[in-house]
Amino acid sequence: MKLECEVCVVGGGPAGTLLSCLLAEHGVSTILVERQSVAGKAFRGEILNDEGQQVIGKHKLLEQIHEDYILPSTRIEYWEHQQQMKMVKPDSPDGNVGIHIPQPRFLEALLKQASTYESFRYLAGTTVTALQGDSEQGYTGLTAREKSGHEITVHSSVIVGADGRYSTVRKLAQMPVTNIRHGYDLLWAKITAPAGWEPVTRLALVNGRQLSLFSQAEGYIQIGWNVEEGSFSTLFKQSFEPFIQLFTEAFPDLEHSVHDHIRSWKDFVPLDIFSSRSETWTQNGLVLIGDAAHTMTPTGAFGLNAALKDADVLASELLRLRQAGRYTAAGLKAFEDGRRPAVTELQERQLTMESTFHEHFSQIGSPIV
Repeated sequence: MKLECEVCVVGGGPAGTLLSCLLAEHGVSTILVERQSVAGKAFRGEILNDEGQQVIGKHKLLEQIHEDYILPSTRIEYWEHQQQMKMVKPDSPDGNVGIHIPQPRFLEALLKQASTYESFRYLAGTTVTALQGDSEQGYTGLTAREKSGHEITVHSSVIVGADGRYSTVRKLAQMPVTNIRHGYDLLWAKITAPAGWEPVTRLALVNGRQLSLFSQAEGYIQIGWNVEEGSFSTLFKQSFEPFIQLFTEAFPDLEHSVHDHIRSWKDFVPLDIFSSRSETWTQNGLVLIGDAAHTMTPTGAFGLNAALKDADVLASELLRLRQAGRYTAAGLKAFEDGRRPAVTELQERQLTMESTFHEHFSQIGSPIV
């Protein structure tokens, strides 16, 4: 199968899908290639902070999502030894400290909107295997393979790598990247929220390490538990019960739900934590966005929101270049130059937030509003 488009986006996560939708809305022939067959199957961030909310508000995307799938968090609480040490509230009475939208629901809404445009095509269950062209003469498309084994060739003016922190596009383009370790890894899990559970974010210090609880739409609580870097293999050989007992001692009100949903190490999803910085996000005919360009840690929920901002800014730049008559390498580089300072600042802020996390527990009863 041979296909042609102006922009071929690789990666059907929030950034890639948003970008595809915005381009197709303006008549740009766009093909979105996604390795997974089901939208949102991969485990990704789901909390929208101010930056992400501004992007989706700008494009009126919340209107496309049912209210049952939108859950604003009313405050952030810091806990230690079953005591609330500090509270952070939004700046305004009707504000929030983050909005949770289940990623499958978010992607479904974007894809539904994108599918209304004739200029959009979605290739799910399709894996990129090679790039066409090179950085000198310019990339002209890619080769991909469906799960059935059929090969697809896509000719395009621009390739966008929005395919995450292990980006295939970045690897195939041989774009250098530097990984930065943060001294911890993470265990994810999900439990049902007990009756009466308020939509809050709780951050706790348990056994010297951060334990995070994020209220989710559809009646769930997402758990993020920091563990020692590189400790998964050792940890999973140890007894499970003492580890989970630390959790139930910290939050007795969640004991029943924890025991119902977390019964072994297999009920946790391990996440290797690092951030990364690519020397460049662009080559002639190719550009990276989101984690493919600048991997972030889960701290502050910056990764998802920065990726959405990338998509918004890149969409505007590509539309400008299209109107000018050509998708130039200089134009793609202008996108990178414009976004890189803000992204670098966010990555530095993550490092600061992680190194100063313990300071939130130094004084009891000192709320921040």
